[in-house]
Amino acid sequence: MSIHYVALGDSTAVGVGAERGGGYPERLASRLRKDGLSVGLSNLGQSGARIRDVFTGQVKRAVAAQPTLVTLGIGTNDIWRGTPLEEFQDDLDRIARRLKQTGAPLVVVNIADMALAPVAKLVPSALYEGRIEPFNAAMAEVARAHGLHLVDLYSASKEMFPLNPHFFSHDGFHPSDEGYEQWADLLLPTVRTLVSR
Repeated sequence: MSIHYVALGDSTAVGVGAERGGGYPERLASRLRKDGLSVGLSNLGQSGARIRDVFTGQVKRAVAAQPTLVTLGIGTNDIWRGTPLEEFQDDLDRIARRLKQTGAPLVVVNIADMALAPVAKLVPSALYEGRIEPFNAAMAEVARAHGLHLVDLYSASKEMFPLNPHFFSHDGFHPSDEGYEQWADLLLPTVRTLVSR
């Protein structure tokens, strides 16, 4: 069985912070290959992307690529840069509607608890405190409305980050190789189920 996996999102899709092996999409694809699947990966992620960038710059290419699996990891840049919540939810809704036309399952990763990231100590807490939960609630709402598969990185990060000081790269913001490995592990059970259908 061959899978055409299209990854959408921000620097975490690109793999910023990793020394080798890319971000979570590359690592997820290699896990699926170890399962004996033939996986082609089109990684459309861009550093610094916000939800609007995904909608305007990545979705059309994703649809044209005729994917059989799509992942989307987005939102951290929206929080740091002040995207209004309603705008975020509207854009995610638009993305979901467009991607549904492909018939591919869409796996959405919610936003990690960046208050626990080393960089959080260096920036005003107003940038993220009390902001992550409403964005994640909006993601959950859109996921329910469109039958998207939501992976809860937020809850997992509350356990992962304190237990693993090496989750983050030297910038204290992006994951390290180890962090991306854990991220791929978190996505794997959901994705495995979807691609085996």
